[in-house]
Amino acid sequence: MEQQKKVCPRCAWTKEMVEKELLKLQDYIENIPAEQKVTEEEYEKRLLLCDGCRELRGGLCGQCGCYVAVRAARKTGYCPHVSPKW
Repeated sequence: MEQQKKVCPRCAWTKEMVEKELLKLQDYIENIPAEQKVTEEEYEKRLLLCDGCRELRGGLCGQCGCYVAVRAARKTGYCPHVSPKW
């Protein structure tokens, strides 16, 4: 039996596990009601700002531990950084 390579050397997640989780996140974001979502432009702007933040850790916010993609998609989402980026 071939052993699967881990994606993260500190945890047991495999590539397949990560891909499955990403699909769940994508599905979750797609199912947020339109009235609760930011525009596509605003969403991309928020993600770009997060992408440049040194607190970003593999799609997770280092300040609060949330999935950045989910927080950025919601109108009620905000940047929890000491100096908010958005």
